[in-house]
Amino acid sequence: MQKNDYIIRAEAPGERRAVENLIRESFWNVYRPGCSEHYVIHVLRNDPAFVKELDFVMEKDGVLIGQNMFMKTVIKDDGGNDVPVLTMGPICITPDLKRKGYGKILLDYSLERAAELGFGAVLFEGNILFYGKSGFDYASRFGIRYHDLPEGADSSFFLCKELKKGYLDSVTGVYLTPQGYYVDDKDVEEFDRDFPKKLKLKLPGQIF
Repeated sequence: MQKNDYIIRAEAPGERRAVENLIRESFWNVYRPGCSEHYVIHVLRNDPAFVKELDFVMEKDGVLIGQNMFMKTVIKDDGGNDVPVLTMGPICITPDLKRKGYGKILLDYSLERAAELGFGAVLFEGNILFYGKSGFDYASRFGIRYHDLPEGADSSFFLCKELKKGYLDSVTGVYLTPQGYYVDDKDVEEFDRDFPKKLKLKLPGQIF
């Protein structure tokens, strides 16, 4: 896709480290001191659940400014069946261009491509104030519960979007995060040594 001053296209193997650095710059000190998201995508690319056809980058003036990717997973419904769905991320826009509309453009494009490939729904951990603009709603409204979350706990971070209308009708159950998202802090530290040194800070609003 090319329009105006940006291009959205498939990630090329030769730019994987550049994408990892882009993610690192975008997430550094946001949710925790430092970040792990750049290592997460490094691991997920080799996961069988990784959807290569939905691994996108966004560039502006020949420079990478954003990326998004998807993983296959399931909802374990209350009857014991697996309902195939997608999860998403990491997704990011370079810090200098955040809040300028590029993130929504990349997100909407990615979701459209996922729908074209026949996937039924996307479940994701995110902020409803942003993702709601692209059709996400609270997963609880679809009858989907987040794994390991105690009954009655706040689940407003857990979002869902149907890509096929009615795909989750009559489905109630528990969403399972792909295991590839769970990485060891020691492995993150080792991986991060190959990147330029950055200062880790404990900041207000971090959740880890």
